[in-house]
Amino acid sequence: MKRNLSNYILNISATMVGVCMTMLSIIQLVPKGAISRWVDDVLSLDSLCFLLSTLLSYWALRHQEVSEKFENVADLIFMGSMILLVATGFGLVSLEFIGKGNAL
Repeated sequence: MKRNLSNYILNISATMVGVCMTMLSIIQLVPKGAISRWVDDVLSLDSLCFLLSTLLSYWALRHQEVSEKFENVADLIFMGSMILLVATGFGLVSLEFIGKGNAL
């Protein structure tokens, strides 16, 4: 049975690349610190992972003979990227609540 996740992954991953890039731009506006450097690095990696997921899902749509394999890889990368993005957000918020001061 064909799942055809590529259509969904393509749209959402492309949007998430934009979200990560926007977050990177916003973080550049705050004073520099050790945490902001860490967040920059993680969001940059996350953005590249979402881009890879976007490219793989596009490839799966274009090449039907190998689409299931590329679709599965794109799905795994997408889910890993989402987990990384949420973990980064929770990590940043928890540092603020712990009382580390200005986390960014």
